[in-house]
Amino acid sequence: MAARFELSHAACGANRAGPGAVAWGRGGLVAFGSCRSVVLYDPQERKVVGTLNGHTERVNCVQWINGNNSAQETELISGGSDKSLILWETRSGKLVRFTRLEGHTEAVCAVDVVSLAKESSAESNLLVASVGSDSTVRIWSRHGTEVKCLQTLQFGNGFIMDVSLSLLLGIDVPILACGGDDCRIHLYTRQDGQFQKQLVLRGHEDWIRGVEWAVCDGDLFLASCAQDCLIRIWKIHATSLPLLETGEDNVIRLKENIFTMKDNGGLDTSFAVTLDSVLAGHENWVYAVHWQPSFFTDDRREQPMRLLSASMDKTIILWAPDEESGVWLEQVRVGEVGGNTLGFFDCCFSPDGTMVLAHAVHGALHLWKQTNKREWTPEVVITGHFNSVQDVNWDPEGEFIITVGSDQTTRIFAPWKRDNHPEVTWHEVARPQIHGHDLQCLAMVGRLQFVSGADEKVLRVFSAPRNFMENFSSISGVSLEKLYFGQTTNFAEGAAVPALGLSNKAVFQEDTAVQTTEEEGNFNPSSQYCENYFQPRSLTEPPTEDHLLQNTLWPEVQKLYGHGYEIFCVACNCAKTIIASACKASKKEHAAILLWSTRTWKPLQSLPFHTLTVTQMAFSPNGQFLLAVSRDRKWSLWKGRDDPAGPEPAFSLFACTDQNMAVHSRIIWSCDWTPDSKYFLTGSRDKKVILWGKCCSAEEESDKEDPGAVKLCFSVLEADDSVTAVSVSPVLASDGSYLIAVGTEGGKIRLVKWKPNDERLLGSNWTHCAETDSSQSHSLVVKRLSWRKQVGRAGHDTSENSKWLQLASCGADHAVKIFNIDRHNL
Repeated sequence: MAARFELSHAACGANRAGPGAVAWGRGGLVAFGSCRSVVLYDPQERKVVGTLNGHTERVNCVQWINGNNSAQETELISGGSDKSLILWETRSGKLVRFTRLEGHTEAVCAVDVVSLAKESSAESNLLVASVGSDSTVRIWSRHGTEVKCLQTLQFGNGFIMDVSLSLLLGIDVPILACGGDDCRIHLYTRQDGQFQKQLVLRGHEDWIRGVEWAVCDGDLFLASCAQDCLIRIWKIHATSLPLLETGEDNVIRLKENIFTMKDNGGLDTSFAVTLDSVLAGHENWVYAVHWQPSFFTDDRREQPMRLLSASMDKTIILWAPDEESGVWLEQVRVGEVGGNTLGFFDCCFSPDGTMVLAHAVHGALHLWKQTNKREWTPEVVITGHFNSVQDVNWDPEGEFIITVGSDQTTRIFAPWKRDNHPEVTWHEVARPQIHGHDLQCLAMVGRLQFVSGADEKVLRVFSAPRNFMENFSSISGVSLEKLYFGQTTNFAEGAAVPALGLSNKAVFQEDTAVQTTEEEGNFNPSSQYCENYFQPRSLTEPPTEDHLLQNTLWPEVQKLYGHGYEIFCVACNCAKTIIASACKASKKEHAAILLWSTRTWKPLQSLPFHTLTVTQMAFSPNGQFLLAVSRDRKWSLWKGRDDPAGPEPAFSLFACTDQNMAVHSRIIWSCDWTPDSKYFLTGSRDKKVILWGKCCSAEEESDKEDPGAVKLCFSVLEADDSVTAVSVSPVLASDGSYLIAVGTEGGKIRLVKWKPNDERLLGSNWTHCAETDSSQSHSLVVKRLSWRKQVGRAGHDTSENSKWLQLASCGADHAVKIFNIDRHNL
């Protein structure tokens, strides 16, 4: 197919699967699990460079595979809730091939790899240890392309939380550390091809969450962390067998655990394990501990003695031994401040140790960069939903997209234009709504206002505050005059949720001024329960996660009551004067569509017809019609007529599915209009997209006695999967045909063109133009598709911009994507 989708932007959050879901490779790419995919993100370019789709359930752990040299990694391994591991081979972020490792009977929750390759050997031999929720640790080997399971270690009723593999120094024998819910670290070494238990290290007093090996100055160090809030560092070194006691009973020594094993030559070698340090600094469970990655100088591997830990106390601590005393001390502490957050699952160093990435419990990634020895500053990093994304809309001017999701947030993504950077990257610039219910739908009501519906009976209306407009202007390069044009309202400065409140309350300039004065004055007992947490800030780059959580809310200006059950879909007409909404329903009285006036925010009309939930609605571009589709497999078309009683039109049933037009045999999920309002489309679970249009001429219609019985003709496109989203481009293709995007249950998006051949649509031709490939597709249901109404790419103003169209999509795989499509190449 000639036309191709070009991925302009992908936004998603990391899985909330515990530690191990994020890894930073030597090549500079961060790999993290997002729903069923492994996402490859470049922190330097600040964009997603690849998506690896292969798992059929959530990805729980990801690990880059380091060779025994300084080369960049090309392979990584991931484990998921689908009980399997996948070995991926990539090149420049693109998948070359993958190998599936199957054997666990429950979810895989941790994995580690050690390379056994000698530098002289052409192909790498890998040893893989994986942890399953089936209380086993499986050992796998990879020789060339052959992968097999060597051994299964059983742990009875206990669970292992983390594993780490390394090689014993001097004899190159693999050693395995397993930390679990028995508060002990189990050490295994490989003898005669099988791993045998050598030692059990006691000391932690709660579940062990993380273990990791590091080689430094000829000794092997093991760092472990646990829910007892402590980190322990163990040291393993070769030793001669202990001599008989010489009577020095009064000398205090660290207890040594000694094990003996045969090296490759058959000689006995003894190793002593001692507790080197205990690091206390966290005030809650420590979930992850990682050494700074080793680096190569003159073909010699060097390991910096620096350790990073992540805790549920909302902090990340960087530890290093004191240069004089050698005592391990806290060097830097970074973390989250404010917001309704829980702490951190995981953390990792950048390859050169100058940046730190953290994975928060609510799916967000945080990035800090070292600016001098003691100072670390937050950096811009990928953000996104951490649950299913239900709806996406472009703003009327096509300058940003707004999304809602089951993670109970509404997010705004916009292009970031930098003077010294030719490439435009997309970032989250605001989080207008952080809710207590899963959000289902939204509609833009003008440029700076939207209405959203959640799993509650109320629709909520939000308006943009002044602080958002100023920051949006400086980030995206849109002038403030353009944003304020035609706006007469008095804008709030920002919004905050009051203590014990549930709604975003507007904060005005005088409120922030009063707050500052109070802070400067004497201490007031009530000041510790601050009324608003909003702090206006001027931004020149996209906000960090802390700022998004607290300072980018939009004030709620209206609540619309009227539905009996949870809101399911909402739509607004092109004139931005009427809102239509519908809720979940199993009876006809609850399935009625409600119309609201955006002038008074009062209900205008109830439109009863459907018997089950209305799944989507769309007003025609000319504003005359309202189309609705439903779970009852029917569509209804309502026509607006001027109402003498008020400025808004009154709608009446114009056409609907009858016995002759009951073409869909399953739920109709989606609908849309062509830009000229002549035709509309419906997409259904029965794998059909149907385009409907009038059969009879205007004269025939005027002769009819029953205006409700409009005869429609239709043209059917057979898809090869259930259709969950359809959207028609407001811009026609270069040959004058309509350009239609079709999203499916499997996650693929197809572009098709349609052009009528005659008045009655008979013999109409559908032309397939393009389809997303496996790395561009969603890994689960496509929930919504939305075309940018303007020609060109948002944030670009080059001469060749007119050939591009942009399509936004969102899916149940937590992802929001924006595609560039070359309309001259269709």
